[in-house]
Amino acid sequence: MDDLTGFQRDLLYVVSGLTEPHGLAVKEALEEYYGTEIHHGRLYPNLDTLVDKGLVAKGEIDKRTNSYSLTDRGRRVLEARQNWEAQYISDIRTAERSSS
Repeated sequence: MDDLTGFQRDLLYVVSGLTEPHGLAVKEALEEYYGTEIHHGRLYPNLDTLVDKGLVAKGEIDKRTNSYSLTDRGRRVLEARQNWEAQYISDIRTAERSSS
């Protein structure tokens, strides 16, 4: 996960959270989160990078629409990231409570 950009990490989270992730659904979810348009020239090359790294699998829904899903490796990477984040979030909450 340490070699991914923040955008690529966000892509992993979105792919993992959508019921039927395909390019347009991923794009719309990210646009909602970022509050700005995500261009195809940014989205698809980054999805392809995640596929190349073995974190996301790419399938075909029809000739124009690709589907995306996390691989087992992608799930492990996200889980490790969440565990790493949790230790610091927990520390922040503990510090906030003790300073109140």
